Amino acid sequence: MRRLILLLFVLQSVFAAAPLGAQGIIGYNEVHHPEYSKTGMVAAQHLIAARIGTEILADGGNAVDAAVGVGFALAVTLPRAGNIGGGGFMLVYDAESGETTAIDYREMAPLRATRDMFLDENGDADPMLSRSSHLASAVPGTVAGFWQAHQDFGKLPWKRLVEPAISLARDGIVVSRDLANQLARRKERNCRNEATCRYFYKAGGEPYEYGERLVQSDLADTLQLIADEGADAFYKGAIADKIVAEMEAGGGLVDRASLVAFKPVMRDAIRGEYRGYEIVTMPPPSSGGVHVLQMLNVLSHFPIAEMGRGSADKIHLLAEVMRLAYADRSEHLGDLDFYNVPMDWLLSDEYANQMAESIDMKWARPSTDVSAGVPPLPESEDTTHFSVMDADGNVVSNTYTLNTSYGSAISVAGAGFLLNNEMEDFVSKPGTPNVYGLLGGEANAVEALKRPLSSMTPVIVFADGEPWFATGSPGGSKIITAVLQMIINVIDHGMNIADAAHQPRMHHQWFPDRLEVEIGFGVDTIQLLEERGHKVVVKGSTYTSLQTVSYRDGFFRGASDPRRPNSGAAAPRPD
Repeated sequence: MRRLILLLFVLQSVFAAAPLGAQGIIGYNEVHHPEYSKTGMVAAQHLIAARIGTEILADGGNAVDAAVGVGFALAVTLPRAGNIGGGGFMLVYDAESGETTAIDYREMAPLRATRDMFLDENGDADPMLSRSSHLASAVPGTVAGFWQAHQDFGKLPWKRLVEPAISLARDGIVVSRDLANQLARRKERNCRNEATCRYFYKAGGEPYEYGERLVQSDLADTLQLIADEGADAFYKGAIADKIVAEMEAGGGLVDRASLVAFKPVMRDAIRGEYRGYEIVTMPPPSSGGVHVLQMLNVLSHFPIAEMGRGSADKIHLLAEVMRLAYADRSEHLGDLDFYNVPMDWLLSDEYANQMAESIDMKWARPSTDVSAGVPPLPESEDTTHFSVMDADGNVVSNTYTLNTSYGSAISVAGAGFLLNNEMEDFVSKPGTPNVYGLLGGEANAVEALKRPLSSMTPVIVFADGEPWFATGSPGGSKIITAVLQMIINVIDHGMNIADAAHQPRMHHQWFPDRLEVEIGFGVDTIQLLEERGHKVVVKGSTYTSLQTVSYRDGFFRGASDPRRPNSGAAAPRPD
């Protein structure tokens, strides 16, 4: 085994919502070393997982191999979001072919899912059903997605990629302050389910303390089956048997036929241009990709760099552009396999011009006066993201999730993993906001085997035809705006990826009609925004966490956002 891992400037914080300082900088977490930074880079929301990715790179694996290893490791180290019971999106840039592939392994509604399954006897949406019951779980896609990525692009044997996660689960992980705090805060919800309480708490539901060891034996056994038998173990074999038994015991809809029916979809990545750089991202059912490109199209009409990175003009402009994009999200975005999303129109120059001309730089329009555009006739805060680059130029940008923190809080008895509550991301009832306050319509209605709309937004940015940086974030509805601001900070304001991630962020999503800003913006700026009609809400954090890797001038660099603790960027030591 080659000598491994140098991590420089690792920021560890106690609370995920650590407030930004006066300058918006609360830590510098970039790997940059003349020797190590020529061999590849991994940035992930847990340092142990990032290190596992670098071990795989050092053993001759490529970016996809490392990504699969990181993804399985996060299922052990970050149980609230890392998962094998959820799903997500992976962008893969293959250096040999020069092509970028979008792997959609988003969860799917079970075969027996129906349009009104989350309405009560009065016809109102029942959030308990869509968030915390067995009905809340869609068919998981993570294992199938990772398997597909490995079959198409991987180099090392599949077992080699899963084995580190097996060891972590069987030997146990040291409980961090963040994990201890998260489990203590969520004890009541998590311990409603006997298996979840047993897996993540000590006897009697006692939370683990910082520094204690959490062993996940059932999860280790499940991962061993996946290592030995591949994705079939999960969708057709012994793991599938346990999932079906859990669903039958709890009244869920994920049956054997639904598991067998799940397939990842290889989609065409969507592309846009911003200030001479190519932005490549996910198509629907990711709403994030479409709307990042849509907002960049509008912003290209304005001199962002001249406005200054923290000015009232820039924040006002971003808020108005976000308001327009999220209005369109509510009406026009859904699963491409079930709904004709008008992407050509949404991303057209004509529509961008129309949106740009509608913005009043002196006044904020009330969201009640903004509706979705009309085409011409013929997106948990506890998601997680990781980014990988290898020495051959391959790139992976991957975001996956259980939806809300710890998903449905229901575990598969005997299998050791949590079930998602992704059915919440469908529209239970048009006009009724979901857990993130997002509105939606018929385009995102529940339908059998349909994939719910998502805010997950993995992105790769290209300069002169070569990958420059890859990024993405958790954060529910705020993912889209976090990724947008990352791109603007790097391209318009000329920041490196670490400084760009550390800047205070803002967010507007049409409804609720409020402008959220992190601590770090000037008091005078906030006052000016309020004078323009914005309802400003100051928050300690937007709970996003950008994980970014880049390659430029012969060096790889990695930056992990300090808003979430225990994250890190790591590089393998060269021979």
